[in-house]
Amino acid sequence: MQSSDQPSISGSRALVLLGATGDLAKRMLWPSLLHLDADGLLPEGLSLFGVARLQGTDESFKAGLRADLSGRDGIDAKVLDRFLSRIRYVSGDVTVPEGAAHLAEIIGPVDQLTFFFALSPSLYAAACANLKAAGLIQDNSRLVLEKPIGRDLESSKAINRAVAAVAAEEQIFRIDHYLGKETVQNLIALRFANTFFEPLWTGRTIDHVQITIAETEGIGDRWPYYDEYGAARDMVQNHMLQLLCLVAMEPPSDLDPDSVRTEKVKVLRSLRPFTHASAQQHCVRGQYQAGSIQGAPTKSYLDEVGRETDTETFVAMRCEIDNWRWAGVPFFLRTGKRMAERRTKIVIQFKPVPHSIFQQAGSEDLSPNRLVIDLQPDEDIKLTLMNKRPGLDQGGMRLQNMPLSLSLSASYGGEGGRRRIAYERLLLDVFRGDRTLFVRRDEVEQAWTFIDGLEKAWAEARMSPKPYLPGSWGPSGAFGLTERSGREWVD
Repeated sequence: MQSSDQPSISGSRALVLLGATGDLAKRMLWPSLLHLDADGLLPEGLSLFGVARLQGTDESFKAGLRADLSGRDGIDAKVLDRFLSRIRYVSGDVTVPEGAAHLAEIIGPVDQLTFFFALSPSLYAAACANLKAAGLIQDNSRLVLEKPIGRDLESSKAINRAVAAVAAEEQIFRIDHYLGKETVQNLIALRFANTFFEPLWTGRTIDHVQITIAETEGIGDRWPYYDEYGAARDMVQNHMLQLLCLVAMEPPSDLDPDSVRTEKVKVLRSLRPFTHASAQQHCVRGQYQAGSIQGAPTKSYLDEVGRETDTETFVAMRCEIDNWRWAGVPFFLRTGKRMAERRTKIVIQFKPVPHSIFQQAGSEDLSPNRLVIDLQPDEDIKLTLMNKRPGLDQGGMRLQNMPLSLSLSASYGGEGGRRRIAYERLLLDVFRGDRTLFVRRDEVEQAWTFIDGLEKAWAEARMSPKPYLPGSWGPSGAFGLTERSGREWVD
């Protein structure tokens, strides 16, 4: 630990980043804070404290951070120097009382403290209790919690109770970084700022919805964490269900945080639970084998873990939402590691026209409208419409699909061109005290209720993961999931 006789950095506000040397902090949080500083969006006089167990001095920590952050788009040496001058590194462990007390001595008097818990959720309870006992968590403090909040409903409730014991719900910001993506926020604008979409956003005109989160990477060194969670707990419980809620929720009365989040909770409560029988029919679990991607050999999941395990690295499922708007409309969810490409997209597939007047031109030309919302690697919203092909044809009028695009890079590429990190938006909202894009306690627990039911149904049906090759779109059963109802995945 550092000596407590070093001068403290006092100011009106401070952010304390717990887990300051971890992977999340290095890849996402420090770069996000740097860019906010460069854009003049950090609160005036904000001090930054990096806290971690790793032994080191303030100087050595900043030297490492400078090496990591140098050369980023739009960041010159002057901006980086200014940013680093905000930071103080504290070597210590806040999960023990002595560590939290030492941190309190270092920080000194600050009007408002914000804590970002870039730690394992298993450490949240001890950290919160010790920070509170040290007098660091006050009535106006803010606590930012990284997912996952538990690994099932019981553990999630235990973590939420521990955090609630030291802070009110209004002080807690549970992050799902997908909600910070520009295109996810644009989905809210698309639905509720355009009058012509709302009457069409219903089972009367929408045939089905697809949500895909595909990654080309394997698990690698993350297997100790991942093997405890699997794809359902790691991806479906948070990212995928959040996207599903934004697609399916009713229009909120306003953009008040609780108005939006209450509508999302209604969707989660309307999700039809899986049973032994429906899990076998409407779910597919998978686990990637050894193979190659783009000519490079890849290990199997079992090789990475080093033992037999039935943890799934792929999940596909057909979900039903039992309410008036979505009754009878299937929501197909699919996520996996070692997939054919890195892609996150939402597909809203509309129904075909009830009667075609273009049979003479060839019915194969007529395709139902489709709204495709790409989140990564590109950020784009495309609506495909039928249009007449130019020119003359013996068969009469010929049709073709034409996309209307709301590409962010095409529309705003000239205004800086840099694609923002999702955490930038979320951190800015934390400083502003806006909880709209954060997850409420009952949201988390309702999502875990659904996932616990899914895991139970899998266990009762003895559904082991099916093997699939790297670079594919998962086990063959995933294709049957859509094809049985005359539909297909949009790749």
